[in-house]
Amino acid sequence: MSLMKSFCVALSLAVAAGVASADEKKDPVLGHTMKTLTGKPVELDSYKGKVLLIVNVASRCGATPQYEPLQTLHKKYADKGLVVMGFPCNQFGKQEPGSSEDISEFCKKNYGVEFDMFSKIDVNGENAAPLYKFLTSKDAGIDDVGQVKWNFEKFLISREGKVVARYRTKVQPDSDEVVAAIEKELEKK
Repeated sequence: MSLMKSFCVALSLAVAAGVASADEKKDPVLGHTMKTLTGKPVELDSYKGKVLLIVNVASRCGATPQYEPLQTLHKKYADKGLVVMGFPCNQFGKQEPGSSEDISEFCKKNYGVEFDMFSKIDVNGENAAPLYKFLTSKDAGIDDVGQVKWNFEKFLISREGKVVARYRTKVQPDSDEVVAAIEKELEKK
């Protein structure tokens, strides 16, 4: 093998190794870019050091009143490091058919929502947002894995970006179980 060919092979392997290393370092939760309801891209790594409560939401669901306790959690714990993140989804009974503007207006008018709201996404299936593909996978490191079953499922994420817990729709955001888990994560600095 010529010296030049050996150099090119070595360089290719080094570049490939560097790319693999960069991909391996991408945080499975915080390594994503999502869009707000206004279409502004947000790097989720900007939330590093915060405790996150990630929720798939909908405006026309029996669980829609959960917006109220989510907003209460936001007001009570935002200064301590909690970020509530709403991700509208229309995959369950077509209960989030509106535009980003419709969703924003509905949330503010009916529930005074001030927490971070993002553009409508899919949480299941082939077109699911990569964030949700991870959250629902066995790689998330929690026992409750698999597809999102309905609106208002909640994922609690530690300050380090690790999935701590998953709460299905029936578990209210302000239940003792959820609040205790949030407070426990907030105490960790």
